[in-house]
This record gives sequence, C-alpha cells and structure tokens, in this order.
Amino acid sequence: MSTKNSSRFVPLLIAISVVAGILIGTFYAKHYGGNRLGIINGSSNKLNALLRIIDDQYVDTVNMTDLVEKAMPQILAELDPHSTYIPARMLEEVNSELEGSFSGIGVEFTIQEDTIHVNRVVPGGPAEKVGMMGGDRIVTVDDSLFVGKGLTNEKAISHLKGPKGTEVKLGVKRATEKDLLSFTIVRGDIPQNTIDAAYMLNDDFGYVMVSKFGRTTHVELLSAIAQLSHQNCKGLIIDLRDNTGGYMEAATRMVNEFLPEGKLIVYTEGRKYPRMEEYANGTGSCQQMPLVVLVNESSASASEIFAGAIQDNDRGTIVGRRSFGKGLVQQPIDFSDGSAIRLTIARYYTPSGRCIQRPYENGKDSQYEMDWVNRYEHGEFFSEDSIKLDKNLRYSTGLGRPVYGGGGIMPDVFVPQDTTGVTSYLIEVSSKGLIRQFCFHYSDSNRSKLVEMENGKDMLDYLQKQGIMNQFIRFADSKGVKRRNLLIRKSQKLLERNLYGNIIYNILGQEEFIRYINESDATVLKALEILEKGEAFPKAPEAASSQKEEDEDKDRITQADLYTEDPSRLFRMAAATLS
Repeated sequence: MSTKNSSRFVPLLIAISVVAGILIGTFYAKHYGGNRLGIINGSSNKLNALLRIIDDQYVDTVNMTDLVEKAMPQILAELDPHSTYIPARMLEEVNSELEGSFSGIGVEFTIQEDTIHVNRVVPGGPAEKVGMMGGDRIVTVDDSLFVGKGLTNEKAISHLKGPKGTEVKLGVKRATEKDLLSFTIVRGDIPQNTIDAAYMLNDDFGYVMVSKFGRTTHVELLSAIAQLSHQNCKGLIIDLRDNTGGYMEAATRMVNEFLPEGKLIVYTEGRKYPRMEEYANGTGSCQQMPLVVLVNESSASASEIFAGAIQDNDRGTIVGRRSFGKGLVQQPIDFSDGSAIRLTIARYYTPSGRCIQRPYENGKDSQYEMDWVNRYEHGEFFSEDSIKLDKNLRYSTGLGRPVYGGGGIMPDVFVPQDTTGVTSYLIEVSSKGLIRQFCFHYSDSNRSKLVEMENGKDMLDYLQKQGIMNQFIRFADSKGVKRRNLLIRKSQKLLERNLYGNIIYNILGQEEFIRYINESDATVLKALEILEKGEAFPKAPEAASSQKEEDEDKDRITQADLYTEDPSRLFRMAAATLS
C-alpha cells in the first residue's frame, strides 16, 4: 500500500481510537472508579453472597424473606434514629395517617371484654348510612364469630378496613334489641382530620389544635381560620403539643399564612441534597394576627419547623416546654413488593441558622427514644433552670433575641408540668385502665340520657349531679384497687377531670373533650393571658428588659394585694390528662 493511500486512513484510525478509549474509560470508571465505589459494590456483593450461602448451606431451612425483613430495620438503625423500614403490610396504614383519608366502614371502637364496642359512628360514613350506632357490639364479621381473647386492635382493623367499594357483613348486638342485627356495609373513604379542634376560647381569641401535618392540614387550617374570623377572632393559639410532625410542605404552607412576604421559613441541606430555601410569598391570611404557639416534649419535626419559623421571625410567642428535637429530613423510597424506607437525606435549619436536631449515636435508638426519661429525671419538665443550653450554639432572631440549637425549640415562656394531685392511687387506676373502662361502661349504660346533651357544658352540669366519683371508687374497688380516702381527696380534681372528660369524649367526640380539658389547662390559660395582655408579638431584648423592670416595680407595690385579694392568680394550674 502506498504512503498516499495509507494517509487517507489516519483520521479514521484516530476516530476509532478515541471511541475505543471512551468506551474503555467508561467501563473502568463504572467498575473500578475510586475506592468508595469499589467498597459499595464489594459490600453489596458481600451481603448478597451471605444470603445465598445461608440459603444454600445453612443447617436448617430458613425463610429468606423473613430474614431480609428483619435485617432491613437493623441496617437502617445503624444510620440515624429516623431512617426506618416500613413493611408492606404497614405501609398503607402509615400513609393513610397523613394522606387525609382511608377506606373503611367509619366507626371508632375499643375492645372491651373481648368484644368490639363501637364508641362513635363517623357522621356521613358508611356505617351510619346503614343504621349502626354508638354502643353497638360487633359480634360477627362475614358470618364468622369475631369475639374472644385473641381479638386485637390490629386484627379488628384488618377486617373492618379494606378497599373502597368492597363489602363486609357485620352481626351486631344492640342493648335495646333482643336479636342480633345484621348490616352489610360497603366500605368507603373515611376522612382523617389533622385539626382536632377549632373554636373561640372567649369573645376575642381563638384556638386551633393540629394533631399532625398531613396532606389536608393547610386546607383544614384555612377552613378553621375562616370559621373563627366569622366570629371576630382577634388573636390565635395554635396548639402543637404532642404533634409528632408529618409532611414538611404542610408545615411551610401553614407558616406562610402568618409571615409577610420574603421571610425565610426553613432551609434544608445534605451531602447529596443541595441547599433549598422556603420563603413566605406574602399571600398569608393572618400576617398581622397576634399568635401564640404551644409546644411540649412530644412536638417534633414539622411542628418544630412551624414553631422555629414563628420564633426566629419574631412573629409570635412560643409557650410550653422544650420540643422533641428532630431536625432530620426523610425521603420516602418505595420497593416493588409494597414495602418502603424513609431515608434521611438532609437536615433542616430554622431561619436563624440553627439545627435543632438533638444529639444521637448511630445504632443506639433505644437511648435516643428514652431521652424524655432523662429530661424528666433531670427536672426539665418542672423547672426551666434545669435545662442546659449550649452557649456555643447561640443564634439570634430578627430582633436580636437569643435562641439555641442542639436539641429542640426552647419556648419563650416556660410552663412546667403540674403534678399537684398526683398520688399512687391515681397512678394505679390510670395505669390499669380503670378510668377508661368505667367511663366506657357508664357511657354505654346511660347513652339514651347522655345523647340528649348538645354540648360539653350541658353534659358536665348533668354529670356533676350523678355522683360519678363514688361510682368510680366502687368500680375500682371491685377491680382490686382498694379505697384510700386521703389519697382520693388529694387527687379528687384530677380524677373528676379525667372521668368527666372521658365520658364527654365517648358521647360528644374529640372537640368537646378538648374544650373541656382546656378550661383548666395551664399552658392554654397562660397563652390566653399573653393574648389578653397584648404581648403575643415579641420585643427586642432592650425593650423587653425595660418592660420587665416596670413589671417588677408594679409587683413590689401590689404584692400584698395579690395575696389577699386573689390567691388563685398565683396558684392556678391544671394537671395533664392521665388517661
């Protein structure tokens, strides 16, 4: 071949060499590119090899599916306390709590004496449409006996819930009927409300309790605000106590209702998750309304996003006890078998820049979950001074007020847990479930009279004349808890509060129960006092200090009068519900 002819193939050879180089480079990059990739591939291969060896060579037969199901939570537990595995059988239930609805028959029930007792029928639900009533006992399901010691809440739920449009046949015993009643119910969508109560505490100020942050929470809040606005609401209490969180988006939408345009709500950031910021867009309906937010040691995650945004932007006052301290963001990842994981991908930060995730050690979930016990033992529930704040994690709000990272949202106004009236008698009857049992039986036996009451106030007036306390003491005695007069007198207010509250709940539902409990709730009363004094909007440290000095001067002048005229102002407290 001549030199002239061979030179024509040079460009072609170069092109082929470049393509080959790219292909070879790509192959090596995928298979051998760096120690990290090699370790990951090697580790996953090692796990797969281990499972194959066990399946092929282990001395006994092993259920490999069950082995993997048990291993998944253990692997995720080595990462952090909030990365979790959700088996397929539990995923629908977990999701339905936040999605706003589930498919079922529409009843609230408890299992008493090995039988399903219907406490309440959901208004407009499938069960109500066919004529079921509170007080009914479900005895058979699809013509099979459904009572006995093996009956559990999980078993009952699995038979009563089901796909929308499917039927379930129930045999029901009703106190007023001699024969068993038969109902065929077509399952339907049952709404899952995330706002448990929304009402006016007095002529000026409203109250909203948010139990979790779900798909429908923002819409529910708008409805609640509209309802309260029609009653001339001039200030609002948002109760996030015992709200363990939910969707971050629901929390940011809620905060947006209260913040002016351009205010930072929250930002998130992780190793593979670039910083993302959420700002208020200025469309909020309550940007100027006085606001107080209630939190406690069980307020977590999305609740802390809401409280942190309000606090850092000096938009309202936080009242209660230090929140849980969960500052990790989970992403749901579904598997083809219907199971899923919730994998931590980022941390979230409040507007001042603090991460309120409390410390944890990988693989030691039990210690992390028991942190509330340590708080209790250290006295944090009872004294603000017992809370140790990390001065190295000090941040500032927009007005320059100090706030701290490193574990939860510290409230602006601390309200201790009240243990006045707690005795060994009260603890025993509560821990044995006797208050709940008695209230169920009383509600059931007197349902025809109790359903005549239209609200909690009317029912309370009636119950206070029925000798409920003495009836309960005799009931507890019959269950092995002996009468102890001195302890009973000391716990009388708490016992009555629990007895009346549970009966009101059984007949009138959750909102009337919450209304009754709030009448003597120390945290709610403190929040209401802040609104009435016009102190919901925080002040800059200098202004707050001057105001404090003025208040102290007034206290010195009128201290004697406070003791002689109205001692209850100094000692007004309410106990937490124990059952």
